[in-house]
Amino acid sequence: MEETMLKIDNVSKLYKLGQIGGTTLREDLQRLSARLRGKEDPTKRIGARSYKKGETLLALDGVSFEVKKGERVGVIGHNGAGKSTLLKLISRVTAPTGGRIDMNGRVASMLEVGTGFHPELTGRENIYMNGAILGMTKKEIDTKVEQIIDFSECRQFIDTPVKRYSSGMYVKLAFSVSAHLESEIMIMDEVLAVGDMAFQKKCLDKMNDVSRTNGRTILYVSHNMNTIRELCNRLIVLDQGKVTFDGTVEEGIAMYMETSFHNELSIDYSNIPRYAFLRNSKIRTTYTAFVDGRNVFEHDEKMRILFRWINEKDVTNLCLRIEILTLDRTPIGTMFLYDFYDGCQNDQGKVCVSVDLSSIAPGRYTMYCNFFQRDKHGHTSTADCVQGLCFEVFPYRDIVWNKKRWGSIMLPGLQIQAFEKKTIKPDI
Repeated sequence: MEETMLKIDNVSKLYKLGQIGGTTLREDLQRLSARLRGKEDPTKRIGARSYKKGETLLALDGVSFEVKKGERVGVIGHNGAGKSTLLKLISRVTAPTGGRIDMNGRVASMLEVGTGFHPELTGRENIYMNGAILGMTKKEIDTKVEQIIDFSECRQFIDTPVKRYSSGMYVKLAFSVSAHLESEIMIMDEVLAVGDMAFQKKCLDKMNDVSRTNGRTILYVSHNMNTIRELCNRLIVLDQGKVTFDGTVEEGIAMYMETSFHNELSIDYSNIPRYAFLRNSKIRTTYTAFVDGRNVFEHDEKMRILFRWINEKDVTNLCLRIEILTLDRTPIGTMFLYDFYDGCQNDQGKVCVSVDLSSIAPGRYTMYCNFFQRDKHGHTSTADCVQGLCFEVFPYRDIVWNKKRWGSIMLPGLQIQAFEKKTIKPDI
């Protein structure tokens, strides 16, 4: 019988939005004092919404599952599904509101860049500090420290305070510490996305190795389905704080992809907030729609899309880039429309574009739309960017397309250069 390393039993986590306990003690006292005097909250960020007293968010709602020794479990879900909250509860960063979490062994967690590191200590000192937190003796850490330094690729800076490290160096050292120190359960959040591709591959190989060789249990959260496929042998899908799937990786990804496909034929962007770097954007996209009133197209059809926007400032040489992605956010192609519009502040613009689908394999896709400007030297600056619509391409000539093996791009058809047909007469 396999040993149970982690048991989550009906766990829930409730947050009180904007209430006492959401910030530091000093800020809590300032807020309480201001509220008693009928004054405005002095710690409130500019533009932030005001929460009503008693307003709550149920981040996790009755989550239950078990993880056996040596299992590599992936956890996926849309933003806000409760993935990071679950890992923080398991790592004991915060406590559950209800339910029970039982662990059989030490936990090494890497939830965000720099977690568990003291910025004033050097890389070497942080290695020893993390080992001590896990209950290891100095002698035990001594046997591991050179392996950790070599794997992290930070030997040149290992005696430099980590506050001077780049985010990539932080991640390399933090992962190396988590992977090499003695722990039975290893928890990883999205942090590997910060590292370069070669190091990500190195990390995945290391996690596979420690799981198979040392029987270490791994919980891994990621939006990258390719790394989930490569590392995990089991998948849990979270949605609005609940477990909606617990089983094989491919079945879980297929279910998650199905929920990622939205059937909207148009999007009104008027009340959708923009990223922080777009606060001073040149235009504001207000609307997009499929001109033909549908989001399913034959392989040889043209897909027509309408965009509307308002100029926040004067605009010249406006360009449009449309990125086509699979539902797991893997880019498959990009299209450009250059220098199609000039306009003055407060003007309204509209453009209808046609997308050739003949090179895209059958399947479901989404779009990312980026308006930008370019000057005479070819330098570009973003004017606005929005998440686009989803669409589906029908099979071509009744071929059941195998995207996993064949890819999402259909290359030009094969052409016959030479052909010979010969009939062999049987011997009499």
